[in-house]
Amino acid sequence: MKLYFSVFLIVIATSLFSQEKKETSYIDVNYFSGNIALHNNYILHLIQGHPEGAIISWNKKTFGDKDWQERYNYPDYGVSFSYQDLKNETLGNNYALYAHYNFYFLKRHLMLRIGQGLAYNTNPYDKYDNYKNIAFGSSILSATYVMINYKRERVFNRFGIQAGLSLLHYSNANVVAPNSSINTVALNVGVTYNIDEEDPEYSHADIEEKYTEPIKYNIALRGGVNESDIIGMGQSVFYVLSAYADKRLSRKSAVQFGTDVFFSNFLKDLIEYNAVAFPEEHIDPDTDYKRVGLFAGHELFINKLSVETQVGYYVYYPYDFEGRTYLRIGLKRYFGERWFGAVTLKSHGAKAECVEFGVGIRL
Repeated sequence: MKLYFSVFLIVIATSLFSQEKKETSYIDVNYFSGNIALHNNYILHLIQGHPEGAIISWNKKTFGDKDWQERYNYPDYGVSFSYQDLKNETLGNNYALYAHYNFYFLKRHLMLRIGQGLAYNTNPYDKYDNYKNIAFGSSILSATYVMINYKRERVFNRFGIQAGLSLLHYSNANVVAPNSSINTVALNVGVTYNIDEEDPEYSHADIEEKYTEPIKYNIALRGGVNESDIIGMGQSVFYVLSAYADKRLSRKSAVQFGTDVFFSNFLKDLIEYNAVAFPEEHIDPDTDYKRVGLFAGHELFINKLSVETQVGYYVYYPYDFEGRTYLRIGLKRYFGERWFGAVTLKSHGAKAECVEFGVGIRL
């Protein structure tokens, strides 16, 4: 399931990478070293030494052949490969492949890169041979990295330099337990090499940013499989029905408000398990496992792709599981004016609950 999630993210990102009229490309190679962040005490025994590794990237530049490129200050897009030694035999090593975007600030000397893809872990949890690895319950993981670099190109002929801070995250979003995940905060330093002799001029157009639409109404159906934190309980199917209104504020953004109805079968199994395992808590095994939430959100549009973020609160909450507030972040891909597909991560704070695959219509 997690494999499909990350493959989908790569596909919808790379679907935007159509050939443009004016493009050049470059390669960068970065070495990084840092620390595993202690986001909960359960992974304390897994933190040893300073993880290190390398990220190799191919990048394609844009120069404004489409309006959205100038609107976002001519971003780059590309693919990255990373290797990370986690400095612990229990954790193993991670190899990852990403699709990424580079966004630029401060006269293009400050670069923000966001990448999403797949990782392969060499030593995941095994109840007999590797029971201490509660971070990774599967070999195939979702991989995310964020890099902020100060960058200077063509310092010496086609070679340039860059350095900054990176955050690398690996998780399977509770598709399989255990899943404590690992976050690495690292310093990186690297070199760039421009494949082309020189870059073309940027195109400039008179872009009218003042853009609005009437309120639109959306219906989305999401689903997938996940597992509770109790190892061996097994995966269960879940469904989410969402209805919300959105108001487009500009060509870049829209705000949302709506409701979710959650049908989470893993929670039904967890209620029944806890009712038997912990009789002192007086849990009714017939407690309703369904939840209803209200949410507010924002949508950032980048060509046919958009980034969706939402904050919700359960108004119907018969069983206490991870608190009443929930978060959702993910990617949407529009097909025409109305239909869209989406992959989103739902969590309670830093605790992931599930990955949701969805389809919807905007009326």
